[in-house]
Amino acid sequence: MEYFSLKRSNAADRGGANLSSKVYVRSTKSGKVQKIVRELYLRKDIPCSSNLCKACLDIAPADFNQKTAPFVLSDTPAGSKDYPNGIYLVPDTNAFLTGMDLFEVENAFHDVIVLQTVLEEVKNRSLPLYHRLIALTKHENKRFYVFFNEFRQETHVSRDSGETINDRNDRAVRRAVQWYNEHITHAVAARSKKQTRVPTVVMLTDDKDCLRKAKADKIPSSTLADFVFGLENADELLDMMSAAQDQREVRSKKTELFYSEHYTISKMMTGVKAGVLHQGIFNVSPYNYLEGSVHVPAFDKSLLVLGRENGNRAVSGDVVVVEILPQDQWKAPSTKIIEEETVNKNDNPEVEDGENIVSEKERKALQEEVKRAHGQSTEGRPQPTARVVGIVKRNWRQYVGHIDRDSIRTASKSARQQQMVFLIPMDKRVPKIRIRTRQAGELLGQRVLATIDSWDRDSRYPMGHFVRSLGELESKGAETEALLLEWDVQYKPFPKTVLDCLPAEGHDWKVPASTDDPGWKGRKDLRDLLVCSIDPPGCVDIDDALHARKLPNGNFEVGVHIADVSHFVKPNNAMDKEASQRGTTVYLVDKRIDMLPMLLGTDLCSLKPYVERYAFSVLWEITPDADIVESHFTKSVIRSREAFSYEQAQIRIDDSGAQDDLTAGMRTLLMLSKKLKQKRYDAGALNLASPEVKVQTESETSDPVDVQTKRLLDTNSLVEEFMLLANISVAAKNHEAFPQTALLRRHGAPPKTNFEELANQLKVKKGLELRTDSSKALADSLDLCVEESEPFFNTLVRIMATRCMMSAEYFCAGTQAYPEFRHYGLASEIYTHFTSPIRRYADLEAHRQLAAAIDYEPLDASLHSKSKLEGVCKNINVRHRNAQMAGRASIEYYVGQALKGKDITEDGFVMKVFSNGFVVFVPRFGIESLIRLRDLATPEPEAEFDGENYVLSVKGGVGREVELFQKVKVRITDEVEESTGKRKVKLTLV
Repeated sequence: MEYFSLKRSNAADRGGANLSSKVYVRSTKSGKVQKIVRELYLRKDIPCSSNLCKACLDIAPADFNQKTAPFVLSDTPAGSKDYPNGIYLVPDTNAFLTGMDLFEVENAFHDVIVLQTVLEEVKNRSLPLYHRLIALTKHENKRFYVFFNEFRQETHVSRDSGETINDRNDRAVRRAVQWYNEHITHAVAARSKKQTRVPTVVMLTDDKDCLRKAKADKIPSSTLADFVFGLENADELLDMMSAAQDQREVRSKKTELFYSEHYTISKMMTGVKAGVLHQGIFNVSPYNYLEGSVHVPAFDKSLLVLGRENGNRAVSGDVVVVEILPQDQWKAPSTKIIEEETVNKNDNPEVEDGENIVSEKERKALQEEVKRAHGQSTEGRPQPTARVVGIVKRNWRQYVGHIDRDSIRTASKSARQQQMVFLIPMDKRVPKIRIRTRQAGELLGQRVLATIDSWDRDSRYPMGHFVRSLGELESKGAETEALLLEWDVQYKPFPKTVLDCLPAEGHDWKVPASTDDPGWKGRKDLRDLLVCSIDPPGCVDIDDALHARKLPNGNFEVGVHIADVSHFVKPNNAMDKEASQRGTTVYLVDKRIDMLPMLLGTDLCSLKPYVERYAFSVLWEITPDADIVESHFTKSVIRSREAFSYEQAQIRIDDSGAQDDLTAGMRTLLMLSKKLKQKRYDAGALNLASPEVKVQTESETSDPVDVQTKRLLDTNSLVEEFMLLANISVAAKNHEAFPQTALLRRHGAPPKTNFEELANQLKVKKGLELRTDSSKALADSLDLCVEESEPFFNTLVRIMATRCMMSAEYFCAGTQAYPEFRHYGLASEIYTHFTSPIRRYADLEAHRQLAAAIDYEPLDASLHSKSKLEGVCKNINVRHRNAQMAGRASIEYYVGQALKGKDITEDGFVMKVFSNGFVVFVPRFGIESLIRLRDLATPEPEAEFDGENYVLSVKGGVGREVELFQKVKVRITDEVEESTGKRKVKLTLV
């Protein structure tokens, strides 16, 4: 919208193109010298885009539709104390780098000119910030305009000899501001006499030299902070500026350095190539914030990174390079729970000088750990330890948390002086963040969004700045937004550009009545089939429907019919791009965040009953023993006869009075699904468990009323079996057609070491053997992990085994060898996702590939490109995992709210034993929680930990033994967790 066509204009009067050329000299591989001349056509028809300027409107170039893009900048821009006639802002690169959060605020920073010079510099410095800036230029209400100053004759600046690129770019910004001021003054003068207000074009920069030169040339300019200071909501806005700037100014004092210097990138890469350094992702233990781990290819087990000093300013998620420590410093993983809020409770955010990086308490906690490792209590299984020597890529994001009450000097709401406070992130693996704020009193008790700006050697904690408040702690709105932000779920409403891609008929769209209509081309008419859908209760985005009927030869025809989303979402349009970024629909307890607009998801694509819908059908001939005779794929039109919930379908199948054809088809599907399931289990597919509960909420308020464990019926399994079969059939077809670029899903076999701990626990505690040489061996040995007196024991072991697994992932066929395609959990040689295109982007891509494989339509170039598809897979893998985590966090929040004020006694099972506490799982609510020794009695009772036998013997008045797998009675109450501000379930032993 705000870009102007830069095609050379044909009109003769467009200010006569002026030629500028740059000359480069470079040497080729063969040693010859090449001279490269780049010619630049300078023009006068690049508009200023101010609605005050008629001259530019008359000469603005038209696009290929012969339309001139609408002008962006307001003719009555807002003013300030210093510039009452209104302001157009021209920020330099650093203003955007340090103040992007400010520019995104809805109620300030409108009418901004983004110079081409600045845009290119931002792109080179930070791609995420560049994408945010581009998004602002598309935001209609913000009025950000990209001005191609390098191509406009009056604003083009050539680099002087001896001038640095940086100085030349600063000069280009000043020149553009100067020209804009002269140009707008002329534009206003040329209008009728009524217009007297001439807006000022102001440069924003924090570069002192650039400011000095601007003042000398009488160019209006200001620092970002000074400009914000003159605005109405200055307090809130000043908090949002990056702290990195202030830090640099303070840094001139001599300060103590806590951390060692990071290696340069070249030194790290040389070390990694030579095998003396190792690269991987830094992860922090959720139970012990002083224990990090990095998985690197050279070692089976993860390398442990112990203590802050060795972590050397890495934050969980960063890509780091580590150096292995000498063998006498290796140790076993921690058996102690160490939480930051208890160890460093009273740190002062203001004071840095004279602190040790490792506080005395931290050192003590670590020493006890090392002693334990070198004692004989564990089976002498020390793991290699390492220290972080440098950071390849910071994966910092925006963090949600709350202000630590103890770090505030004055909590009065009227106090406006700036103070340094701690933000405690909701994610326990992230360190406290130091934030400077003028509104500490107001932020207390709020969920707050903040970001990390820097973490320097002389600061024990990272420095950051406030972004915005989400609302009160525990309020439904704030907590839901917090978990969406925490898991990076894109929840903003769909922009207009996306909605413009929807069919113009809206909800009135129908399958064309005439089969001669182009929409019917290549489609099979399957409207006479008795098709039905079976889904969770209340499901409106119906992706799949099924049918089965007997064939004359005694076999069955079975069909899986999937919503034909690719008919409505065309590759590379705005809707497709949005869907590919979102990657998946996210299901929370009280709402859905859709991947596609509701018109498609819940209506036009949804296979609703009693209406005709486009579908993509997979049809098989199947014998009564569930062997596949042949498969067939086709685009189709269907009319579903009924939409059942799992329970309704089960009741219908079990009702002996129902003898109609639709019910007969469902009974056939159930019979075949049981045989398909048995075949999968015989082949070694795993039957794993996860603690699934559903929260009943009140329809009006969405307040939780009850928590129930999910009941699985035969009809759940019926649908699952045929979806798996469809996914496997489509995967094979797509791979045959596109061996290099088929989008598939794999599940790697877990390394042996993943199961070591669980196998040892089962052997020591129950005398059971867990065999893991193949998925079949694992499946069979899991079946044998039973305890007569305790039926839940087998489910508990399956839940623990699931956690030893690798994650399944999407991949592009050409990036792996065929044996690596295997899906370990499903025991299938090849697999993809095809059956849920309304809610998963991977399935939509599989639809496009299948349509090309059956010659329905040609494949878009983006699905021929291996590198593009790898990018798609990388994104949807992250999105898929984040959606799962957000869903779990939502359940956790609602379970906490449902138990608010309750006091219940339930059965629980011990899942993990530490030297100072243990983890208990409560099946009734699907929750697991930590019970620490200090929760059992005050003062904290003494205890003896037997690591070999997984037993914790608590002494004193409590006087009892707690051991792994033990069934215990627990009292369930609720409390607000001090460290994260979340309402959590609190368990105590009865």
